[in-house]
Amino acid sequence: MAAGALVLRDIHATPAPSWWPPAPGWWVLAGVIVAAFVLIAWWRARVRRRRRTLAQLFDGQVDAAATPPQQVAAISELLRRAARRRDATADTLQGEAWLLHLDATPRRKRKAPARTDFSQGPGRLLLDGGFRREVDPNEVGALRKLARERFLQWMDAT
Repeated sequence: MAAGALVLRDIHATPAPSWWPPAPGWWVLAGVIVAAFVLIAWWRARVRRRRRTLAQLFDGQVDAAATPPQQVAAISELLRRAARRRDATADTLQGEAWLLHLDATPRRKRKAPARTDFSQGPGRLLLDGGFRREVDPNEVGALRKLARERFLQWMDAT
């Protein structure tokens, strides 16, 4: 070789980029994913807290009533309050129309089978249970369970 001649070598590929630190786009994507998880967790906690608060309101109002007829009256009042959120004229319904309204399936669950728990089941106690002198506490318990579920549903806590 002549002096001053350049030694040629083969072409070398550049080394692969390391996996760490990731490119800025991956940091942005990770931030978006973390933010989405935080927002979902916050929203679910808020829904649980609202449901718990509404359940405590329902239970507190019913427990504050001293006798079973007064408990039925309290349940009726709470259901009428919740019904106003769904339909402004619902609290003026009386008798069978009120029970049929209570049985109506919420808009979100139209494919669910039709319910008759109020018009043909324990919910019938709402018609005259608040005016009776004596009411079976077991009947009130069945109504309470049913009414609590509908109250929470109508208050959008489910």
